[in-house]
Amino acid sequence: MFRNDATTENSASLASVLTDCSIEVMPRTAAKISDFRQILPEGTRVYVAHIRDTPIDDMVATARRLTEEGFQPMPHLPARIIPDRLTLETWVRRYREEAGVTQALLLGGGVSTPAGDLDSSIAMLETGVFDRLGFDRLHVAGHPEGNKDIDRDGGTGVVDEALKWKQSFSERTDAEMAIVTQFAFEAAPVIAWAERIAAAGITLPIHVGVAGPTKLQTLIKYAVACGVGPSLNVLQKRALDLRKLLVPYEPTDFLVDIAAHRAAYPESSIERVHVFPLGGIQASADWLARVRDGASHQD
Repeated sequence: MFRNDATTENSASLASVLTDCSIEVMPRTAAKISDFRQILPEGTRVYVAHIRDTPIDDMVATARRLTEEGFQPMPHLPARIIPDRLTLETWVRRYREEAGVTQALLLGGGVSTPAGDLDSSIAMLETGVFDRLGFDRLHVAGHPEGNKDIDRDGGTGVVDEALKWKQSFSERTDAEMAIVTQFAFEAAPVIAWAERIAAAGITLPIHVGVAGPTKLQTLIKYAVACGVGPSLNVLQKRALDLRKLLVPYEPTDFLVDIAAHRAAYPESSIERVHVFPLGGIQASADWLARVRDGASHQD
């Protein structure tokens, strides 16, 4: 099920779960936005995605601009595209000194062969670079539907152990940490995963990834490329209805279910939402504003 127009009750729950949500941009898409203050609430955390071959100068300049416009830039640091530890330290230092950044999303990176000896977020954490340079918030990736590039047997053993290591790291250091997940299209698998890792002692806050408004064909393309798991079936079923192919996807049902879970289980580690603007940051920003505006009209 997908609803493009939230009901009165759902609009309020959507607005609640989207409070303090984050969003992301790439330098080339950020360049198309004349002023982020015109489309996003002040203070929004904005991840800056680092795609391979993006010059670090462009990454730092985008982060600096976001800081100057009153936002919280959180650059991606993908381990496998970083040639060596000196480069990692250089990049982190530049973000700190040139853009005022003190937070980052640490990723393994989407390439199969590492450029150097850094092959994971754990390897980057072990360098001690972030502590030395005053990075006090570090986010890591979560995979509610598994990651076949990491667990090639289709299980979750490797990613589970990695999360346990990061939980331990957060407990023995001063770093504020959180897990930001890959986007999904069905809430139940995400909720079950959050409960499972909590039972295993992983209590880091979870920022649930959600795909912003976009055409269904575009969404399926991204979902396949990113290795989205069982919840991809939800999109495939929708694609069988030709009428729905003409209607842009909006994550209403998914987020209403997440909000309902949070309301019923306030102790859940699910804390916030992170928006992947697959249909463009302007489309996602417009949708977010519409949801918030709809909720405010009910007050």
